[in-house]
Amino acid sequence: MNAPFLNLTELPAALSGGLNALLGGRFSTSLPDREQHGRGESYHAMMPPQAVCRVQSTEEVAAIVRLCAEHRVPITPFGAGTSLEGHVTAPHGGICIDLGGMNRILTVRPEDLDVTIEPGVTRQQLNAFLRDQGLFFPVDPGAECTIGGMAATRASGTNAVRYGTMRENVISVTAVMADGTIVRTAGRARKSSAGYDLTRLLVGSEGTLGIITELTIRLYGIPEAVSAATCTFPDVASAVSTVVTAIQCGIPVARAEFLDGRTMKAINRHFKADFAETPTLFFEFHGTKAGVAEQAQQVEEIAKSLNGTNFQWASGQEELNRLWHVRHNVHYAVQGMRPGARVWGTDVCVPLSQLTELMRSTHADTQDASFYVTMVGHVGDGNFHVGLIIDPDNPAEMAEATAINDRLVKRAIALEGTATGEHGVGTGKRKFMLLEHGTGVGIMRTIKQALDPLGILNPGKVLPDD
Repeated sequence: MNAPFLNLTELPAALSGGLNALLGGRFSTSLPDREQHGRGESYHAMMPPQAVCRVQSTEEVAAIVRLCAEHRVPITPFGAGTSLEGHVTAPHGGICIDLGGMNRILTVRPEDLDVTIEPGVTRQQLNAFLRDQGLFFPVDPGAECTIGGMAATRASGTNAVRYGTMRENVISVTAVMADGTIVRTAGRARKSSAGYDLTRLLVGSEGTLGIITELTIRLYGIPEAVSAATCTFPDVASAVSTVVTAIQCGIPVARAEFLDGRTMKAINRHFKADFAETPTLFFEFHGTKAGVAEQAQQVEEIAKSLNGTNFQWASGQEELNRLWHVRHNVHYAVQGMRPGARVWGTDVCVPLSQLTELMRSTHADTQDASFYVTMVGHVGDGNFHVGLIIDPDNPAEMAEATAINDRLVKRAIALEGTATGEHGVGTGKRKFMLLEHGTGVGIMRTIKQALDPLGILNPGKVLPDD
């Protein structure tokens, strides 16, 4: 593979001039701007690009990519900077393309239950716009992230157990490829047997194969009734087994969130709440009023059979909103347990039948850690997260956290699971790709070489070093 400029310290003058002429004040080389665009939400070290390009159209992205290809300069796409595995860092310098300003909702088609948007639209922005039409977009990672970034990382979240992940909810994308070519991957038909599935090739590629500049995604009708409940348990295994049993019984739970005792302690401290500081499940049910009541009753009976207690309903919309606000801000709650520290947020996903044992063994493995450790999970689909609250400048803590993360991922892969269920690979999980995919990594390298022969699209991400 022909190499781009690696570890770039300054941009070629001709490139800077071309980008400045194209973008004017939306081309920035200021250090604060670069540093802001060189970090995500996790422990990964900040690695800034040499310049930031704030774009407003697909055509501008294509023009920038063509200029960077001409000068062999790396490109890092940027949405909201909420990623957890180093996706937005620029280890080889170059240009950051900030797509956050491309935030128009282009066309809503209620009769087809789909919408076309630009990549900088956020989930919250879209759902506020759709509310009066009785529609919503369900994929909910929790953070104030862009939907383009969610597609790039194949995100999921709290509603995935019922509505699926970005993989199931993206119908087509428009993308700029490594040579500046603009490609639309599919039409709007709900299914197609025509050719290779380019949509799903790009969804989850983390900006390494193309830059997504437009998306058509699925919408759903707002349910007639929505209710939520909490339930506490004496241990991790009984809580997780409750959700696994409910899913195996075919109960259509909309959300099933696990939070361990340490997480509940952090929530109480951060939100001045009074939850029991013991393993807890947050449930949400969607459907008709009768259907929701039946689902909740069935889940409550399963919980009681597995030592669950204190099954409580969220009374009213305000309390329901508060419950999910708490869940969505767990990252900041647990970070607050150690001011000045960073959260190493890692995740894995396994077949549902293996989840209880993996979470039990992970809980046992982290009890004697020298720093605060939490566990949460979208356990209805076999996915959970471990938060390691560490000082990244402490070599001993970094070594200990690395060992915990390595053991977790290797246990998950041994159970026919994956190194990441929703955070993505970025730089943080690259080293596990060979263990998980074996010879499949060689095929991935072939695809990367074919679509990005200069290696300029988000280099240093996803694929391990040769």
